[in-house]
Amino acid sequence: MRFRGFFSSWVRAVIFSVCVICFSVRVLGVSAQSVGIAYCDVDRFYDTIPALFYNDSGFTPEGHLRWTSERYTNKVARVAALADSLALPLVALWGVETEGVVRNIAAACRNDYCYLHRTLNSLDGLDFALLYFADCFAPHYVEPGRRYLYVEGVLRRYSARPPHYRVRKDTVGLLLCSEERMAPWVARDLRQERPGAKLVILGRQPAQGLEIYGLRDAHVRAERAGRGNVRSRGGWRMRDRIAVDTALRIGSGEVYIRRFLLDASQTQPLATYDRRRYLGGTSHALPVYVYLE
Repeated sequence: MRFRGFFSSWVRAVIFSVCVICFSVRVLGVSAQSVGIAYCDVDRFYDTIPALFYNDSGFTPEGHLRWTSERYTNKVARVAALADSLALPLVALWGVETEGVVRNIAAACRNDYCYLHRTLNSLDGLDFALLYFADCFAPHYVEPGRRYLYVEGVLRRYSARPPHYRVRKDTVGLLLCSEERMAPWVARDLRQERPGAKLVILGRQPAQGLEIYGLRDAHVRAERAGRGNVRSRGGWRMRDRIAVDTALRIGSGEVYIRRFLLDASQTQPLATYDRRRYLGGTSHALPVYVYLE
């Protein structure tokens, strides 16, 4: 009887262990295959040096905004802290002036980000940049345009623990867009010119109409629930969003909100400036993100 009791306990323990292992493998498989992408408007992140080809005199130590090296360094630290807090393999930034600004952000990050930057030759001097983990994303084609930046590369997703990695690879085209009307035009052209890439549009874009290009809005549920990434008199509004190719599976799409991104009342994003008044925040807009599975 004692042996039978011991044997029954042993069998139950083995069955329980097998169930735990199977569950763990399943959970690890899903989480390891998913990859997160974020889009952040960093709210006119200029350096402190006057530009030659456009007017950024307000963002200088002598300008009306008193954009000093101390304030610049504080914002570098805040944007880097945001990227580290997101801890995603792909973080798109809109509103950086120069490669030097991006380099400083990447250097201040605890995570080991590579960066990609292109000058858009816009009237306000603001550009896009992409922070990425080199083991997850390998860019091979970059196309800058009017208020957009297209970055195409191989996205890697690992589905097992080391040393037995199984890697899934997709050619993904990231279209970073800061002007809503440009997104459909560029998406149409990219479908014709880069048919082998699975498209992901990040930033300002119409809430409807991109379905004809095989794209799904990842933030529909969050928007219907009343969430948004900018605050106005009418409440929260989803100004920035992410649309994903129907060939890719969306795990979730949400607005990223943390206490350090909000003002003292915790009711709206803490901007860098309120008109001319310096607030010392990160941005007037919260980041948005999506997980692809």
